[in-house]
Amino acid sequence: MKAIIVLSAILLLISGFALGQDRPTVTAQPNSVFVGADGKFEANPDTALVQFNISAQEDNSRAAYDRASKQAEQVRQILRSNGLEPSAAQLGYFSIEPVYDYKQAKRKLVAYRVNVNVSLKLKDFTKIAPIVQQLSDGDITDEQSISYTLDDIDAAKTKAVEDAYRRARASAEAVARAGGRTLGELSYASVDTVEFRPMPMQPMARMSAMAQAAPAPTEGFSPQTTSVTAHVNAMFMLK
Repeated sequence: MKAIIVLSAILLLISGFALGQDRPTVTAQPNSVFVGADGKFEANPDTALVQFNISAQEDNSRAAYDRASKQAEQVRQILRSNGLEPSAAQLGYFSIEPVYDYKQAKRKLVAYRVNVNVSLKLKDFTKIAPIVQQLSDGDITDEQSISYTLDDIDAAKTKAVEDAYRRARASAEAVARAGGRTLGELSYASVDTVEFRPMPMQPMARMSAMAQAAPAPTEGFSPQTTSVTAHVNAMFMLK
């Protein structure tokens, strides 16, 4: 029984310590009011991230490398045809791996595979569809994925903090009025921000020419927004 009581006390101490880490401890001052408030700002994404793989498999490493090189040149031409420099694309990894057949007791080398992961950030969303289509038509990759993100996240955080501060000040003014006082200057403040990015889209299968005639499944919809929340603790003096 004593062990259970001791364990419970330890858990309470740990929980109290964890909660103390979430919000700063402020010593109350005479003629002051301490308030906290949450704010939020939702921003539309400003960047699309297109990711795909260049993959080639041949009987020997030289042939696989040469085929991957030709596919990479196709990618460069696609970028140029859409007004982009090849340097806009970034390589995530590059590998040349042997492919084995494990059907027999002793594994057998049957081929070599070259894999190149490519990422492309686009600010102009109108370029997404033609680039994705051309990559598919060029027999370069079987899978592509698109995700939307917000590069200018600092501006969104600032908006969320401003919203939280307005709410905190409004609460402090309400307390001051209820007590027959006037809200004075800000004497202390702390800020915490949290960013919630949308989940990336699942990989898309190769687009066929027939699919071009029908609207895309995403046509007419808006990308999911990036939400930023902020918590502001503020202490105001009372007049």
